[in-house]
Amino acid sequence: MAKLDTLFKMLIKENGSDLHLEQGQKPRLRRHGELKAIENEDILSQERILDYMREIAEDRNWNHFEQKGDLDFAYALGEDARFRANYFRHYHGYGAIFRLIPSKILTVEELDLPDIIKDFAHYRSGLVLITGPTGSGKSTTLAAVIDHINDIKYKKIITIEEPVEFIHNNKSSIISHREVGADTQSFTSGLRGAIKSDANIILVGEMRDQETIALALKAAEMGILVFGTLHTNSAAKTIDRIIDVFPANQKNQIRTVLANTLKGVVSQTLLKSPDGNRRWVAYEILLWTQALGAIINTGETNKLTSEIQMNGPLGMILLDDCLLQLVRDGKVDKEQAFMKAFDKDNFIKHIQEMESQQ
Repeated sequence: MAKLDTLFKMLIKENGSDLHLEQGQKPRLRRHGELKAIENEDILSQERILDYMREIAEDRNWNHFEQKGDLDFAYALGEDARFRANYFRHYHGYGAIFRLIPSKILTVEELDLPDIIKDFAHYRSGLVLITGPTGSGKSTTLAAVIDHINDIKYKKIITIEEPVEFIHNNKSSIISHREVGADTQSFTSGLRGAIKSDANIILVGEMRDQETIALALKAAEMGILVFGTLHTNSAAKTIDRIIDVFPANQKNQIRTVLANTLKGVVSQTLLKSPDGNRRWVAYEILLWTQALGAIINTGETNKLTSEIQMNGPLGMILLDDCLLQLVRDGKVDKEQAFMKAFDKDNFIKHIQEMESQQ
């Protein structure tokens, strides 16, 4: 058993999400969003943290870390759990962060997501984006969608991730997992290969650069259903981010392709419950309409708020409205929801109206 496994088991027992190790600090656990030191653990010396890190890294990964100064990979704790590991150097020495990947893939219902997200399974082609900040549950949501597709569709699915997180067993579909660095050189090379491999669905773990985004759009245009993630916190910012990645002489072309291929955007964030025992997801959902295509083509993303509001019956919702519903249901407190709201003046107004009716 690796020395770190003891801390991993502690993380699982405490229902935590992340283990943080930094030279010169005590090990810390993140639980429901809060980071706290493990009191009975000693401060990490350079020798001790390097011992922890080196023991669970394969030679290939460790050589990469020594050369580059950072590393992403997955580590399995037997059959009990898997972890997404990030190694790095910092001013005071070495560090590592381990994100717990649940061994069970949760369903859309178990994640308290709306059923409309299941409709992504029925799209034949196009681009669907799950967005949000680091730690907002994007990978968990995507895993639930892919698992639902795997239950009901006979498809060939390729995931390209760094590292591979959730492992899907073949059910109705055939799923191939490809890890950047191990199975393919980069997201772009993995995407090129997937496009040529008769895939029906491609999951791109992170659309981080122009070339990856361009290839994802090309695949969607060719009739493949592409799922991807971005670190944006709203539907409007997601569309702007994709367009802004390209030089001025390509923007109009990209707008046209995106207008024709974008099928949905789910922007999500996590909020702690009042008792601190769990977190709830708040989300903004944008779905394709003819009006959406026109908005993208003209660059008038300021109109997306009213477009989402007008199409609530289709399953669209603004983040602020989702936050209000969470407060109304007693799942999160109003102060925490206020911090996440975009239109804070309007949010306060609705909270006051809600309280006056109680």
